[in-house]
Formats: sequence, structure tokens, C-alpha cells
Amino acid sequence: MAMLDPLGALTDAFTSFLFGKVETTRLPVRTSTGQAQAVYLPTAAPGLGDSGVIIGREVYSGKGYIYDPFQLYGQQLPAPHWLVLGESGNGKSALEKTYVLRQLRFRDRQVVVLDAQGEDGVGEWNLIAEELGITPIRLDPTAALNGGIRLNPLDPSITTTGQLALLRTIIEVAMGHGLDERSGFALKVAHAYVTETITDRQPVLTDIVEQLRHPEPESAEAMNVDIDDVRAWGLDVALVLDRLVDGDLRGMFDGPTSAGIDLDAPLIVFDLSHIDRNSIAMPILMAIVGVWLEHTWIRPDRKKRIFLVEEAWHIINSPFVAQLFQRLLKFGRRLGLSFVAVVHHLSDVVDGAAAREAAAILKMASTRTIYAQKADEARATGRVLGLPRWAVEIIPTLTPGIAVWDVNGNVQVVKHLITEAERPLVYTDRAMTEASAMPTDEARAIQAAADAEAEARADAMAMERQWRDESSETVA
Repeated sequence: MAMLDPLGALTDAFTSFLFGKVETTRLPVRTSTGQAQAVYLPTAAPGLGDSGVIIGREVYSGKGYIYDPFQLYGQQLPAPHWLVLGESGNGKSALEKTYVLRQLRFRDRQVVVLDAQGEDGVGEWNLIAEELGITPIRLDPTAALNGGIRLNPLDPSITTTGQLALLRTIIEVAMGHGLDERSGFALKVAHAYVTETITDRQPVLTDIVEQLRHPEPESAEAMNVDIDDVRAWGLDVALVLDRLVDGDLRGMFDGPTSAGIDLDAPLIVFDLSHIDRNSIAMPILMAIVGVWLEHTWIRPDRKKRIFLVEEAWHIINSPFVAQLFQRLLKFGRRLGLSFVAVVHHLSDVVDGAAAREAAAILKMASTRTIYAQKADEARATGRVLGLPRWAVEIIPTLTPGIAVWDVNGNVQVVKHLITEAERPLVYTDRAMTEASAMPTDEARAIQAAADAEAEARADAMAMERQWRDESSETVA
């Protein structure tokens, strides 16, 4: 039995009486709050998994940000479609291009781009197409007259139902209103006669115009109406289609589809940069290309397809084209199609003539990426898309290359990263010109603050590691 120390026992008893029970204590550590935060492990929202395409870094945690609608579809995404918003010069173009380049590294990926922007006579995607050994499909009325590219709305690869739907869409877009029953009947009988009687070659729009001007008596007899009435009903329709045959859009759609268009290429670029973006020609082109692709490109062959549309407000702002693309989106989900719409301002479409159709398309986009916008635009965008308040408040302060990502409710702030190999393909002259005007003093200050925050976070993590090492040495 151990001997008790009378003096020690007396000392402990006296100390306990004066100060309470004695506990083993550590010496206090004096430090700043910035250094003390290293004691607490950093936390961040969960990512989207580790399978897919690397986009960049989540700003607050520094984690890699990986996104792929085909991997997420059915688990975290109800639809694989994607909306990209933001003012010029903030990085939308760079994001689209690097995303496509990285997707094409997968063998089962195929991309179609409607390129509506460009400089020096070529589209913005021309450099990437050249790098991949691909010739863009350049739709140019002037070039078409001299043997350029043609797309035939009456191509036999498109079903007769699809052809008639496309013709109606073209006419309704050009007229700005829907076809009445009589005009629709005249178009239907003209189309039916052309497709039934012309079998030795591809029917073309000239055949439809000619039949509308000179309808067959059988067409009138079938409905027990006068032949002159059928001719009158189809006159406005003939005048609209004549624009594609002998007007400002002639040459692109009034002949057989050009040979040599490789629909099996990994990347297909439709260069629309020669078309006035503010004219009625653009939505007509969008409609024709959209239906042509629906019937010739999208196939049940297990390939994952991406359909990227620049200046997509031309689609969403036209009720008739929007309805056509809405059908394409529903159809595409079953066959592995991801639709990517790039829009500068959401107000361009939600306040336009096709507000109802726009809302339907926006609802299908389960992924939304928002670059910097002015405060009032950011608030409007937040209301329409249902963004959390903190995200709406941060949007006006975002610097180029940083965006708010909302993937079916998983909202994070992501910095897009570009490799040295991608840089010369991504930053065209136009992109550099737009970007050079963006970094204001305020933007530079925000960027400096973000850099300082990242540096402080790195220092804190280094101190945490050092503290852990010293603690383990002490224990040892």
C-alpha cells in the first residue's frame, strides 16, 4: 500500500478549499481571429460528383467543380438542358468553348453549334473547327448563289409531317401570326401534291410556290370549293415562301441539300454570322436548322448529343420557333440530347412576345449559369429562376470568369479555369476586345479582395497543418 504524503494532502485540501477542485489545464494561446479559424476545418456544400467534365473551382471551398448533364440526368437532374446568362465580356463564350472541347474528349459525344457571332467573315467558332479539322456549314445568301451550302426544307430525310410543320413555322415566323384555316389548307394540299408527284428528284420550295399559284382542280374538288378560292387562300403563303426562293434569303433553302455535310463529325458548326441578327431571317434560319437536325441528326444510336445555340433569344422570343424547339427538347431527352441556350438578358425573352413559350423552355433547363449582371437585372433573374437571396446579391459583384451555378437547386459560385492549350482557341479577337472593357476599378477591387481571401485561406490551412504536426510531436 502506497504511503500517503501528509504535507501534499494538506496542500491539496487547502487549495481545494480556497479555489475549488484542481483541474489539469493548458496554458492559454494568444492569437488573432484570422489564425484561430485554422483550428476549425473548412466546410462547403457538396459537389456534383467526380464523373464528367471539369469546369473549374468552387470559389469558397477551392474544390474542383465537375459537371456533366449526362452523368447527372435521372439522379440529380430532371432534364439535361442548360441556360447560360450574362452580359458580354464576362466569360460566357469561353465557358461554352472549353466545355465543348472537353466534352469531345469522350468518344460518345457529338456537338452541333449555331454560331451567330463572328468577325472578319467567319464565325466565332471557326478557330475551334479548324483545329479539329472540320469545315463549318456557312449559311450565306451571297455564297449560296455561287455553289454555297444549301439546306432543303423538303429533304426526303425529313418526314412529310415534319416538312409540313417546318413550312408552317417558316411562314408563321415571317408573317408574325399563325396561319388561318384557309391558308393552312392551301399549303397542305400544295405540299401533298408536290410530294406525291415529284419522285425523280428532291422536291424544292419552288415547287410549292408554283403549286400555290396554280393549284390543281382536284384540290378544290376534294373540299367542294372553287379553284379561285384555293388560289386566293394560298397567295400570302406563296409570297412568304417566295422570299426564300427569290428574295433576300434565296440560295440557302431553294435547292437540294448540299452534298458533303458530315452529320457523323464530332463537331458540326452552322455559321450564321453573315445573317443580320436583328432581321426576321435569323428565327427563320433557326427554325429550318432545328427541324432539319431533328430529322437528320438525332438518332437512337446511344450517342450523347449537345445542341448549343448562341443568341438563343431568337428562338425563345418567337412563339412559333419556341414551340418547335420545345418539342425538340422533349423529344431529345429520350435520345440523349442536351440543349444549351446562351442569352444575354433574361428580360429579352420573359417580357417578349413568347413569354409563355419562354417560361416552358426555361422550366426545362435544370442547369442555370449566371454571369455578372446589373443589380436590377440580377433581381429580375433571381425572381424568374427562383435563386436564393445571397446568390442574387452576389451576381452584380462577380468578376469575369466567375458565375453562379444553379444545378437543380444546388447553388454554388464557380470560377471557370482555362488551360494554356485552350487559351488561343477560346480568346478570339472579339472576346479579348469585349473583356478588355470589363475590368473596372470596382471589378479589380473585388478581384483583389477575392485573391486576398484565397491567400488567407491558404495561409490558414498551412497553419492548421503546422499546428497538427506540432501537436502530434508533443503527444509522441
